[in-house]
Parts: sequence; C-alpha cells; structure tokens
Amino acid sequence: MPFAEKALIEQLRRRARRGGHLVRLGIGDDCAILRIAPGCELLVTTDLTIEGTHFRREWIPAESVGHRCLARGLSDIAAMGGDPVAAFLSLGLPRKLPQAWVNRFMEGLLKLADRFGVTLAGGDVSESRDRVFADIMVVGSVPHNAAVSRAGARSGDKIYVTGALGGSSGALDELLSSRRRKLSPKEYPRFFNPVPRMEVGRFLRGKNLASSMIDLSDGLSTDLGHICEESKVGAKIQSGALPLAKIGRSRRKVDLRLALHGGEDYELLFTAPADKRVPVNIGRVPITEIGYITRRKRVVLLNEDDAASELKAAGWEHFRR
Repeated sequence: MPFAEKALIEQLRRRARRGGHLVRLGIGDDCAILRIAPGCELLVTTDLTIEGTHFRREWIPAESVGHRCLARGLSDIAAMGGDPVAAFLSLGLPRKLPQAWVNRFMEGLLKLADRFGVTLAGGDVSESRDRVFADIMVVGSVPHNAAVSRAGARSGDKIYVTGALGGSSGALDELLSSRRRKLSPKEYPRFFNPVPRMEVGRFLRGKNLASSMIDLSDGLSTDLGHICEESKVGAKIQSGALPLAKIGRSRRKVDLRLALHGGEDYELLFTAPADKRVPVNIGRVPITEIGYITRRKRVVLLNEDDAASELKAAGWEHFRR
C-alpha cells in the first residue's frame, strides 16, 4: 500500500529537485511560483499516462514508467524548441499498490528530471480504484515569438527526422505477438527509456532552421499529417530514406510498417527551407532527410521505384474504430 497522502507528498517534496532558478516556490503551498525571464514566453503541455492503455506493470519496470511519463512532456517542449522549467505530477494510485513501486516510479522520473534540469514543483495525489494514473504537466520557456509550431511548413521545404523510427513499436510488437513477457531495457532503449531531443529542438530554434516541428509520439504517418493539416500543405516521403530502428540482441531492423505508423519514438519530425543547410548530426543525434513539402494537400509515399501511393494516417489515435 502507498504511504498515506501527507507522508507521500512529504517524501516527494524531499526527493524533488531543488534550486531551479526559475522556480521560486515549489511543493508545499497551494501554488508553485515560477519566475519567467523578460522577453520569454511560457510553454505548457500535459500528458496523461494510464495503466492498461500506456503501460502494463508486468511488462515495464516502474522506473521506466516514471521515465516515460516525464519524457512525453519533455518531448513536447523539445518540439517547440523550448527549455523545460518545471513539472507538475498528479498521481492516482490503487490501495494495493506497493510503496516500493511508487518509489521506483519516482526514481525513474526524477533521474530524467535531473538530467534536463527540471524541478518537480507540485501536483496532486489521489486514491484510484484499480489502476495507476499519472498526469504530468511540463512548463517550459522560449524566447518571445521564437517557438516552432506545426503551422510553418511551406511548399518546397525539406522534411527531416531525428534518430531512427519504429524502435518503440518494434518492442511492443514482440511483447504482443510472442510469449515473451520480459524484454531487456538495454536491447530496447527507445521503448523503455526514450530520450527527448531537447538539444536538437533548441539548436533548430536557435539557428532558425526549422519552419515547423512536431514530436513523433503517434507515428510518422499521423504526426506528419498534423503538420500538413496545420500548415495547409501536402508532403512526399521516400520510403527508402526512412531510418529504420535496430532492435533486440540481433540488432535486426524493424519493418517499414512500424517506421511509418509506430508511435512513442519521441523523435523530432521537422521541415526546413530548401536553401538552409541542416547538419547531418546535431549533438550526436543523426538527422535524416526523408522527403519534401508540396502544395497539393495530400501525403504521398514514394517507393524505391518512385511509384506513388497515398500515405494514410495509421498511427495511434484514441477512440478510433
């Protein structure tokens, strides 16, 4: 059973990172107080993690659940080119959940928070009926009028992705399609401990390279569709250019389907004007050109022979039949 609410909050308060220069007052009062520097704008994102929908306790260690919970929010900040400032965590915990599980969850979350200088500044704790709920809010900052949105892509822009695609969904495929119920985090890092591309997002924003950007949480086909919809453009993608993730002990490549439609890679998908030079690596993260933006409002996949087919959004979408 978790600690009683007051004791649990006090434990979280002791473990939360202190000293963030933009967090004047954190856990312990009715509200946190954040200092926002002059000339900056506030970024706010929220993500809900639900046991049975986003993870299963028997498959994923508690440390990875905590890590993934915060990584989801940090990746949204990265996609705007921002700097994370503080996080707020609300937990719904079943009465029968061991406190040791909660401790390991927080260990994973706070380790990632320390890596990126994020202060856990508040939240809430409640008893849930039979499953874990973790709602994370991450606050970030970005210079005035500098945030990179989804709406800036223009015809002729090139399309890029960071890292490799399909690594997270490749691991999930193995869990769902075989009798294996334990995978090694070392062999499937993008599934268990995805790393938000904070440095890449800041670099692209700081160098004014990205015309639009989004993080790949729902899959390339779906998230590219979001950019095209918001920018009122279309796109052509070269299937042979997609960087396929290598997974497992054998380091086998995932198939094209997972690279196109698999979610939770938390890589960055961005566009840049054709006359701007985008590095092939940013902070040791490989950058791959995979296509270009078109005027015609449809997303097209080109195969090795340049034969075209419509690329329909088939990534994750809640409530889709």
